[in-house]
Amino acid sequence: MTVHEVADYLRVKERKIYDLINQKQIPCTRVTGKWLFPRYLIDMWLMQNSESVSQDALLRSAPEIVVGSHDPLLEWALRESGRPMAMQTTGSMEGLSRFAAGEALICGMHVLDTASGEFNTQAIKNALPDHGVVAIEWAWRQQGLIVAPGNPLELHSLEDITDKNALLIDRQSGAGSRILLDHLFEQAGVDKMLIKTTDKPARTEIDVGLTISCGKADVGIAVASVARQLRLDFIPLTKERFDLVMRRIDYFEPPIQNLLELTRTPAFIEKAEELGGYELSGSGKVVLNLR
Repeated sequence: MTVHEVADYLRVKERKIYDLINQKQIPCTRVTGKWLFPRYLIDMWLMQNSESVSQDALLRSAPEIVVGSHDPLLEWALRESGRPMAMQTTGSMEGLSRFAAGEALICGMHVLDTASGEFNTQAIKNALPDHGVVAIEWAWRQQGLIVAPGNPLELHSLEDITDKNALLIDRQSGAGSRILLDHLFEQAGVDKMLIKTTDKPARTEIDVGLTISCGKADVGIAVASVARQLRLDFIPLTKERFDLVMRRIDYFEPPIQNLLELTRTPAFIEKAEELGGYELSGSGKVVLNLR
């Protein structure tokens, strides 16, 4: 959001926003001379500074909803767990913001910390320092470029996207795949500003695949299972860890236990193999425990 937009969002005058910037009290970044405010960070900032909402009340009233990033195996497991939960795919960081606000029981995420190379833990610590949460490893997933069947532009690397003038369908800001792709471009020395992109980013990896299937884009980033589902070609780039974040007091609640129990069944392993691109050796392991 711009200064004007964030002032309208917070229902204050723009001068107040500039005061908060000068006092370094509001999350923002300066890009090409303009102050910008990521909405998910503003939402988390509001949550952390709220005096009217009881954290205990939020912990007790979290609805049986899963927010955050989309995962085909998770989507299947939620239907099969015996106590289905609604899944609202919002992207990792937006989902984390909604989870912090008490709007969901679980948040699925795959956010790379580019400084450490670790997935998810730093973002969770930054967003939920006092919420008493645990992160459970769901799976390692293969991420890569997806292209039309037969790979008509013969794309084999990130550099080929610029060299062959391919049209990229990007993800929205705050999506784990967007964070990962931007990092991979930087590592490869590819200037993203030189890449043609579609007018609107995709909200989910399935949307990336469908856009390419319809011929409205040439390439995008998604997990291998999406490429297999939509019968698209896949160019592997890296592996990532997908975690489920939940409050410690909710860990033993039936919806979560039913879901975790399903991960220990042959049906779960068979489905992962059918979808493709999953590594399950650490599935169910606690990777972060914040008290």
